[in-house]
Amino acid sequence: MEMVNVKVNGIAVSVPAGSTILEAARYAGVEIPTLCFLKDINEIGACRICVVEATGARGLVTACVYPVSEGMEIQTNTEKVRKSRKTTLELILSTHEKKCLSCVRSTNCELQKLCRDYGVEENGQFDGFRPHYELDTSAAHLVRDNNKCVLCRRCVAACKQQFVSVIGANDRGIDTHIACAYEKPLNDVPCVSCGQCIVVCPTGALTEKDDTDKVWAALADPDKYVVVQTAPSVRATLGEAFGMPIGTNVEGKMVAALRRMGFDKVFDTDFAADLTIVEEANEFVERVKNGGVLPMITSCSPGWVKFAEYYYPDQLDHLSTCKSPQQMGGAVIKTYFAEKMGIDPAKIVSVSIMPCTAKKFEVGRDDQDAAGMADVDYALTTRELARMIERTGIKFTDLPDEEFDSPLGDDTGAAVIFGATGGVMEAALRTANDWLTGKDNENVDFTEVRGTDSLKEATYNIAGMEIKVAVASGIETANYVLSKIRDGSAPWHFVEIMCCPGGCVNGGGQPIQPGYVRNTTDLKALRAKALYDQDKGMKLRKSHQSPVIQELYTNYFDGFGGPKAHHALHTSYVGRKKFR
Repeated sequence: MEMVNVKVNGIAVSVPAGSTILEAARYAGVEIPTLCFLKDINEIGACRICVVEATGARGLVTACVYPVSEGMEIQTNTEKVRKSRKTTLELILSTHEKKCLSCVRSTNCELQKLCRDYGVEENGQFDGFRPHYELDTSAAHLVRDNNKCVLCRRCVAACKQQFVSVIGANDRGIDTHIACAYEKPLNDVPCVSCGQCIVVCPTGALTEKDDTDKVWAALADPDKYVVVQTAPSVRATLGEAFGMPIGTNVEGKMVAALRRMGFDKVFDTDFAADLTIVEEANEFVERVKNGGVLPMITSCSPGWVKFAEYYYPDQLDHLSTCKSPQQMGGAVIKTYFAEKMGIDPAKIVSVSIMPCTAKKFEVGRDDQDAAGMADVDYALTTRELARMIERTGIKFTDLPDEEFDSPLGDDTGAAVIFGATGGVMEAALRTANDWLTGKDNENVDFTEVRGTDSLKEATYNIAGMEIKVAVASGIETANYVLSKIRDGSAPWHFVEIMCCPGGCVNGGGQPIQPGYVRNTTDLKALRAKALYDQDKGMKLRKSHQSPVIQELYTNYFDGFGGPKAHHALHTSYVGRKKFR
């Protein structure tokens, strides 16, 4: 590898040729501040926060995009540099709605931190035109407040990375703002509700639609029986909101916190993930044996399902009809659990804690009402749960570990790995392998489908058949997979698709990490490792071996694949118009 010798603040370092000044500075242990930059996603040098002085350059240059050259001397902290950054921040702040006390991103806002670091006062030297924008609250999952937007374009880049590109910069000059084409509200364009725009936004311009007050009201209502379920990946991320290392599994503390908040039952969506696998594996085996539509594609990710309905309505027969684990969990709570406990399902308030903003859209979908009412009433993000815990005054890191309530809190390792890309596929293969071969196979690790690559392919010989599988994460890769299926060139029998890159551990409802962390840390890998580590240590690692699942099918659903299970646990899809 060709190396280049440079100096950063007088420190000599050797860096790979083609490195930017930002990258070179890290070799010298110097972190240059940024606001718009996101590695491999948004490298446009727009915000001008990262300016530095460098020999051979005319004036200040943007470190995030400016390449180093042999012998370059870089100064990142001169008076000229500091003055420029402060002036830029004052200009940004002059049009920014400074409601920091009530902003959901207060203390976790990159603009706020930069202003504090550079001594920028609330009322700086610039006091001029300040545009006003109405909030866009049209979507089920998101609120857009352009009054807090800094035009960094991170959200635009994330939406483009997700292939849908439903937002962009409208107008020019002082009137520039981020919006949809023709100023359409977000619910009138083919947004898939993934929330990736939210997790990259450096300020409070984009937030999930907050449903915590509705849940607080339900908890305070003596006539309501409030049940909560938590998704597999939440245990691997919630700790980040309380300063714990990325990838810390906080399952026990999470359960303890929810119990102290007043929920009547605390269940694990992992139970419903096991249920999903049993239904999905059964559906796949039936399609293989009876000449059904192949490849079959998983349906756990509502953002991906919404994308398919918008862009590939002619390919919906490939989707498994299984509800997502969230919806299956809600369906079982309001049918089996309600009947078992003698509770009127109309009095049950079903709450889910999810890594995904698209879950807020999913709870309102048609054909998600096994008991004649919504399977799930409120879907909260990991961030919303963290805020509720903080409001309660619970010392999260000091909590003892507690276990989920039974019977809908029992699970297997197969369910735990649902939160990582490839996890659903591996879990389904564990069960399908046993069912197709008619035996209890010892090998449960299908490692070929693990990892954070956007597309993984593998071939397995099961019961004398070659089963070709694919695992895709991120909508851009999903589009590639669907295009292959549409044109008939896809070789696969079974496909897993997750809307968010890396799967649910990187969902749009997960704790927000600042740009520096996102640029230097593999969040997806660290979070996923927590799930695979838990799976590896569990006694039961196949969904169909769960005693609770077996009891449910024996005494309530009248066996696998029966009509009662199909009514409660399966759903339907509808083609959607891209523009209304």
